[in-house]
Amino acid sequence: MSTRLFLQPPFLIKHLQKVCIQSSGSLAFRRAQSSFHRFTQVKPSSIPFQRPPPFPFKMSSDSDDDMPLARANGKLSQAHISKSEDKAMDKAGPSTSTPAGISIRNGPVLEDKMDVDGPAANGNTKRKSRASISKPVYKDGTEDDSDEDAVPLAKRQKIKKAVESDSDDDTPLAAAKKRGGKLPPKATAADIGESDSSDDEPLTNKLAKKKAAIEKKAEKEAKEIRAKQTKAKAKKVKKEDSDSEDAKPKTKRKANGTGSAKKSNGVKKVESDSDVPLMKKPVKKTNGKVKSEDVSPKKDKAKKEDSEEAEEVYRWWDAPKKEDDSIKWETLEHNGVIFPPPYEPLPKNVKLIYDGVPVTLSIEAEEIAGFFGAMLNSALNVENPTFQRNFFEDFTEEVKKTGGAKGPDGQKVDIKHFSKLDFSKIFNYYDGKSQARKARSTAEKKAEKAEKDLAEAAYTHCLWDGRKEQVGNFRVEPPGLFRGRGAHPKTGKVKRRVLPNQITLNIGKEATVPAPPEGHKWGKIQHDNKATWLAMWQENINGAYKYVMLAAKSSVKGQSDYKKFEKARGLKAHIDQIRKDYTRDLRAELMADRQRATAVYLIDKLALRAGNEKDGENEAETVGCCSLKYEHITLKPPNTVIFDFLGKDSIRYYDEVVVDDKVFKNLKMFKRAPKKEGDDIFDRLTTTQLNKHLNSYMPGLSAKVFRTYNASYTMSNLLTGLKDTNITMQEKVKLYNDCNREVAILCNHKRTVGAGHEAQMEKMTDRIKGLQYQQWRLKQMILDVDIKQKRKHAAEWFQLDSDLDQEWILEHQAFLVQEMRTKIEKKFQKDNEKLVAEGSKEMKAKELTERLEAADDLEKKFKKENKTKKVEAEGKGPTVEKFMSALEKLDGRIATMRLQAEDREGNKEVALGTSKINYIDPRLTVVFANKFDVPIEKFFSKTLREKFTWAIESIGDDDAWEF
Repeated sequence: MSTRLFLQPPFLIKHLQKVCIQSSGSLAFRRAQSSFHRFTQVKPSSIPFQRPPPFPFKMSSDSDDDMPLARANGKLSQAHISKSEDKAMDKAGPSTSTPAGISIRNGPVLEDKMDVDGPAANGNTKRKSRASISKPVYKDGTEDDSDEDAVPLAKRQKIKKAVESDSDDDTPLAAAKKRGGKLPPKATAADIGESDSSDDEPLTNKLAKKKAAIEKKAEKEAKEIRAKQTKAKAKKVKKEDSDSEDAKPKTKRKANGTGSAKKSNGVKKVESDSDVPLMKKPVKKTNGKVKSEDVSPKKDKAKKEDSEEAEEVYRWWDAPKKEDDSIKWETLEHNGVIFPPPYEPLPKNVKLIYDGVPVTLSIEAEEIAGFFGAMLNSALNVENPTFQRNFFEDFTEEVKKTGGAKGPDGQKVDIKHFSKLDFSKIFNYYDGKSQARKARSTAEKKAEKAEKDLAEAAYTHCLWDGRKEQVGNFRVEPPGLFRGRGAHPKTGKVKRRVLPNQITLNIGKEATVPAPPEGHKWGKIQHDNKATWLAMWQENINGAYKYVMLAAKSSVKGQSDYKKFEKARGLKAHIDQIRKDYTRDLRAELMADRQRATAVYLIDKLALRAGNEKDGENEAETVGCCSLKYEHITLKPPNTVIFDFLGKDSIRYYDEVVVDDKVFKNLKMFKRAPKKEGDDIFDRLTTTQLNKHLNSYMPGLSAKVFRTYNASYTMSNLLTGLKDTNITMQEKVKLYNDCNREVAILCNHKRTVGAGHEAQMEKMTDRIKGLQYQQWRLKQMILDVDIKQKRKHAAEWFQLDSDLDQEWILEHQAFLVQEMRTKIEKKFQKDNEKLVAEGSKEMKAKELTERLEAADDLEKKFKKENKTKKVEAEGKGPTVEKFMSALEKLDGRIATMRLQAEDREGNKEVALGTSKINYIDPRLTVVFANKFDVPIEKFFSKTLREKFTWAIESIGDDDAWEF
């Protein structure tokens, strides 16, 4: 239309005020009014008439209201995306039928030594400064002459060239080989317990289809859950209406009593944690026996009488919910904290050397010098320039503050250069003390441990509402040098000694306050029954608060774990709507909404952490979804995205993954010029805004809940499809681990291959070879007993296994002889210690020599066998039947060990322990153990069994419980 229209200011202001304030509050109105003033600067004749689009204020609570007009980190994306621009992007890039959501290769990158300080392309250090900070994240101040750090400078120039291009394919940015470091391998069928298939379909396609099927099932379940909830709510409202007409007082009593709680059980599955009684879901869904025992009158009386004496475990999952869930305790008694021992000065002959001169320091400065000197064998730290610089700054500051350093004649020594410091004498002194501690006898070690346990006994437990609960970390951290995780900018700084006047105690009003160390006072005493910590102080490095909490096995921690997994279960009722909404908003006109939708997609599909803004000067620059920078993402047409950044604990994370076409095109849009290195990808989104949006679906929902939900729901589906077949115990354990690994692949959870993995695998291979060698010797003994057996078995049966060669046999024989000697010597030492403890005389060295003759005899026997190629039968009354029985047992042991080796190889990139503890609902593991009749000890160590007592007890013998 050619018609032009100009709205008069009063009318426009009135219209904006009415719509904006009603829809999204005064902040949106102020922004709109600001836009109006800019609007009025334009001449009326130059404004074309356009039908205004409907106001998108229904989403303003998630984006517009809290959306910053500009982020500090670099260039800002345009606020709106036009339909024509969207269509142009759709036409520009070819689509693909490759299934999305499964990583091609994914996991931490195995870096070279100190490589975290090197690669410019990784977005960590020694690259172009970020727009968000004024200085580089890790500025060393000194030249780093390592080979790794010398390379990226040239790379940076190439990368700069690549980022200026608007090409679809910016592969040079994330060319992993150029960056250095060993990339995580691609997933294989063996990783999930499958044999290599003969068909041509890639594993990623199979897994993507399986993941899509699981998501489809989740969508169906979510609709069913909401339908049940709606039906249950309708019935509840109807009954409450009828009750209110008949007897209003009764209704009031029911609302506050246990009857109401029972009635709501199983109805509101997705309510907030704070609204759901802790006992409801386990009792309702899982273990009927627990419920029947609780309502039994006889047992109920017995429990009331003997609960304090007989029951060691507080069954909080069976207890009724408190009226006020924010109140954590009524009474609390504890004995405070244990402080580290005071510093013991160095002997007078042990000095720090500066420029060849021994110097005398104050006690405070000497202690700090000792921190560095004692750890000279930790090359990773003491050879790190950042560690050295931070230590030297704090050390010289302390030296100046405490009177300076003095030479042998009392002359002042000015310590100016770290390179002139010599800590060797200090190291030798502390190393000597360490070696002496290791050389103590077993009896001495036991006596010292008993003494230590006795001194700490009063601090290990507290009385929480009259119950004895174990305290977790009751020791105050000793002073030392801060190391930090990854390439932390403050590594090497001095952790100061914490004094009693820095500590706040949290204790009951009626409890006796523990006495502070002599000559000191507590910083503060408070009685906050809404807090679960017992003591608190602020450390000097990062200003973080340290807390003394209850142990992982305590009821308080157990309830926290339970709430975490129940919150993830609650997500089941909303996951379909969340996925539907973010899929729709991937095409939203508002850039803020489109960025949010893309971020939720990455968090849900790829298990990325949300990420927060970091203080580059004081914190390690780790990255999550919302804090991704331009250089952390590489786009590889048609729809492959490569993520390469420092993840949690400053571990370099690499993920090459196929995404939906629209997500790929959105990321391309978010990286469009004038953006460059250091600029935010999601410049119109913060973690706070993202979590606020998610919270609108379900109270308490945040980005981190998706990891727990996806892992637990996927595991639940995999376990449901398993059938109890006639397999061995070890095969059952491997079956569980295969499921766990498949969850890791489907949910994109990986870890770095451990440094000792290859050595462990080699050791297991040697053990299997050792058993095969035993088998060969037994077969030779059979021939020695009955030469006619040669006719009953093929010649190959008596031959050495192909894995064994003569060189390995000689090494193994030497190992067996040395192993026997070591066992004899240890047994001799233990017997002597026992005799001394009983007041008897020690055995003489002659006894040990006589015992060692057995090892000498074994050595001679091996030499004879190698020469004659014959093995004499061993044991009392050797028979063919005995040897054949022994061979069968060895076959079983070899099969078991091969399964274990295969399992361990599969686990090298999957932290099964972390997965079991943090992401997979422990009740699923209990269900698997029940279904396949496997002792829970096979999956949970003693510590984990104590931590997850609530899961084990609430499930009981149930093998049908589902997440």
